[in-house]
Amino acid sequence: MRSPALASSPASPRLSRRDAGRLALGVFALALAAWVSMAVGGANMSLLDVVTGRASADDLLVFTLSRVPRTLAIILAGASMSVAGLVMQMLVRNRFVEPSTTGVTESATLGILVVTIVAPALPLPAKMIVACCFALAGTGLLLGLVRLLPHRDVIVVPLLGILLSGIIGAAGTLLAWQYQLQGTVAAWSLGDFSGIIAGRYELLWIVGGCAIAAYLLADGLTMIGLGEDVARNLGVSVATISGVGLAIVAVIAGVVTVVAGSLPFLGLVVPNLVSLLVGDFVRRSLPLVALGGALFVLLSDVIARSVIAPAEIPVGTVMGVIGGTFFLVFLLRQGGRQ
Repeated sequence: MRSPALASSPASPRLSRRDAGRLALGVFALALAAWVSMAVGGANMSLLDVVTGRASADDLLVFTLSRVPRTLAIILAGASMSVAGLVMQMLVRNRFVEPSTTGVTESATLGILVVTIVAPALPLPAKMIVACCFALAGTGLLLGLVRLLPHRDVIVVPLLGILLSGIIGAAGTLLAWQYQLQGTVAAWSLGDFSGIIAGRYELLWIVGGCAIAAYLLADGLTMIGLGEDVARNLGVSVATISGVGLAIVAVIAGVVTVVAGSLPFLGLVVPNLVSLLVGDFVRRSLPLVALGGALFVLLSDVIARSVIAPAEIPVGTVMGVIGGTFFLVFLLRQGGRQ
C-alpha cells in the first residue's frame, strides 16, 4: 500500500515543461501580489510615483522603511512555513499535519514566553534560539508519539497533533495568566505583519536559507515519504535526513513565530493544493509550495488591510478562516474515501 503522503505522485520527479510553466505563472502572480501589497496601506502613497521618481521624501521613507520590508517579510515567512509543512508531512507520512496543527508553533510560543519570564533582557536573536529549541522539542515529541501508534491512521495522526497542540497551548496560556502576559501571548498566537519595519524582519532571511536546505534534501524526503524501510533499502540515511528535516521545521517555526507570530494552516493548505497539481515528489513540488505559500500570505495580508481600512486585522485571522475551511474539507474528503 502506498503512503498517504505519496498517494497521488506522478511517474517522474523531473521538472516538466508544464511544471516550468506553472513556476513562471507563479512567479508572475507573486510579483503582481507583491506590487499590490506595497501599494496598499494606511499612508496615502502612490507606488507609481515612487517608481517614476516623482514621490516625496515622506513617501520614499514609507516605501523603504515599511512597505518593502513588510512585503519581503511576508514572502519569506509564507514561503518558508509552507515548506516546513511539506517537510513535516514527508517525515510523518501524513498529508494533514503542519506546524500550527501539531504543537510545533505552540512550542515555539511557549519557548518565547519562558525566556521572556526568565530572562526578559535577552536580545531577540537569543530568544529566537530558545524558541527554535522548544519547537524542535515539540516536533520530536510529535514524531515520537506517532511512532508509538500501532496504526498510522490518516485521521488519527492529525487529531493527535491537534490534541498535542491544545495541551501545549493551554500550558502557555496558564503560564501567561500567572505572569500577566496574556497580551504578549496573544500577539504571538496571531500572525501580524503590521509592526514589521526595516531592522525588524531581517532574521527571516534565515528561514529562506532553511527552505533552500529543504530543497537539497528533496530526494531523501521523498524516499522517507514512501516509508522508512523503503528509504533504507534505497540507500537513504533515514536518521540523518529526519534529523536535518526536524531541525529545518523547528528553525522555521521558531523564527517565524518570533518575528511575525503564528500563520495557521499555511503548511497544510498549500502543500495539499500543490500535490493535486504535480504529485508529491519534493523536488518538483517544493518550488511551487514556496511560491504558493508566499502568494497565500500576501493575498491574506492585503485582505486583512482592506476589510476595515485604514485599520487592519491580524493576517492570522484571515488565514485561520480560509485555512480552517480547507482543513475541514480535506478531512471530510479523506473520511469519505475511507
